[in-house]
Amino acid sequence: QVHIVESGGGLVQPGGSQRLSCLASGNIDSIYSMGWYRQAPGKERELVARIANRDSPDYGDFAKGRFTVSRDHDKNIIYLQMNELNPEDTAVYFCLTIARVFGTPLPRNYWGQGTQVTVSS
Repeated sequence: QVHIVESGGGLVQPGGSQRLSCLASGNIDSIYSMGWYRQAPGKERELVARIANRDSPDYGDFAKGRFTVSRDHDKNIIYLQMNELNPEDTAVYFCLTIARVFGTPLPRNYWGQGTQVTVSS
């Protein structure tokens, strides 16, 4: 089993910054990718940023130039630094880890519970 714990959400003013963290733990044999997705009310879940092992990060268009994703491969933690936030960034942010647990042949998707980010004055 894999446990995903997100932290760092909350209320932030327009133009402000916020940092999210996500820790993957449990019976993990190998992690293929860690990333952040978000879902605003009435909208589909969309990619914010992800890092697949040692590859370069992959960002959603809206995140480029404002958000920075980083990953501690040894500790199975992914961070999302968000700058220049605006009300359109208000959403629940979810951490996705694609991992294979010991004793299984294939990786699976593991989602966190999500953390609310609200950008408002």
